[in-house]
Amino acid sequence: MSGLRLGLPVAAAVLAADQASKWWILEVLRLPELRNVPLLALGPVGLDLTMVWNRGVTFGLLAGDTLWHQLALGLLALTIAAFLLRWMARAETRLAAAALGAVIGGAIGNLIDRLRFGAVVDFVDAYAGPWHWYVFNLADAAIVLGVGALLADALFRPKAAAKESA
Repeated sequence: MSGLRLGLPVAAAVLAADQASKWWILEVLRLPELRNVPLLALGPVGLDLTMVWNRGVTFGLLAGDTLWHQLALGLLALTIAAFLLRWMARAETRLAAAALGAVIGGAIGNLIDRLRFGAVVDFVDAYAGPWHWYVFNLADAAIVLGVGALLADALFRPKAAAKESA
């Protein structure tokens, strides 16, 4: 079974949900003007919508404002997506194919932001007491969950029965 039959629809769904959420944040809620919207608080734990333009990669690493910097990050994202697409075509399990689809969809979603805005639209701020995680978006969540699923698949997949020699 080709992993593309499962992975590509997952990638498309992640990409569509990511771009729809960013459209809503920017055009409907207009979060850049509001800057912060409390969303859910359960005692000291909660979620806020907080506008951040991430000009780097994961956790704001490698941030920069120049066109060449954005093009280099975009080229890197495309290269990684191509590698993951090839891996997806050869995926041995449904979990691996779906996980690779989530990572690819998230990477392309963030690449679209980088090409449109010169930065990635991040807006989910999770916190516990005074500690705040990095502000992220749906694409970031799909990438992290996809990588976690790939690790789980590699670590916990049942091993094929050893062939007995005759």
